[in-house]
Amino acid sequence: MMSHPSDFSATPEDGVAWVTGASSGIGAALARKLAGEGWRVAVTARSDDDLRALAGECDDLTGEILVYPGDATDASRMAEIVAGIWADAGPIALAVLNAGVYLPVDGTKPGIEAFHTSFDVNLGGTVNCLAPLIDAMRGQGKGQIALVASVAGYGGLPTSAAYGATKAGLINMAEALKFDLDRIGVRIQIVSPGFVDTPATKDNPFPMPHLMNVEDAAGRLHKGLKRRGNFEITFPRRFTWQLKALQLLPYRWYFALLGRTTGWSKKAPPSPARNEGAQAAE
Repeated sequence: MMSHPSDFSATPEDGVAWVTGASSGIGAALARKLAGEGWRVAVTARSDDDLRALAGECDDLTGEILVYPGDATDASRMAEIVAGIWADAGPIALAVLNAGVYLPVDGTKPGIEAFHTSFDVNLGGTVNCLAPLIDAMRGQGKGQIALVASVAGYGGLPTSAAYGATKAGLINMAEALKFDLDRIGVRIQIVSPGFVDTPATKDNPFPMPHLMNVEDAAGRLHKGLKRRGNFEITFPRRFTWQLKALQLLPYRWYFALLGRTTGWSKKAPPSPARNEGAQAAE
């Protein structure tokens, strides 16, 4: 009997690993871990210098870092990278699509740029990688893909109107794709981290419970990729399951609890905006 795709856990013997958003944070830490266990790891981000610095850090590991710089919002470049990895190093057996941005939004004066940039990078950039990747994996009849989302995709959180919307979209996308990818032997997973101590979270204006350092977060992700049968990789579980439970509450309770926990319910209302039109008429 053929095994189910969700039981497939890629190994270095199956091919190459590809990690996007690998210039820093979880992506860079995960690339180091994979190279440490013998993977040839293709890394992608916009900064060629940062990727080459990462490759230099891994010179003494059993695996190897292969540098493929590119902007995830450039669909043609992502297709070139997938084809290039396949031609230069072999088939991609494991892909962790981690490229993303966090742009906080003040809901009292939201600007459209934060939304458009977040959608272009976090959602559009992921699709730009996914499409050529699935085409290639379909031909080999197996593969493993993980999309890095966030617990911000579970429900609305202060300042995350743009970021959370994209992460909710990634969760839904992975769920929907699983039905078809199972049919062609490709395993897809979603990664939902809690708060991780990175430059993106340093300015968060509310408490971040169970804040994890980058190495611990990458370690949890790494273990989750190896665990057979699981669709979602989420950590730290004590915190993420609390957030899942909040989604079962009536909205009135949900907003009250989150407002109190984050301190948002005690924030003073913004100063009224001056009515420039009325001022001009005076």
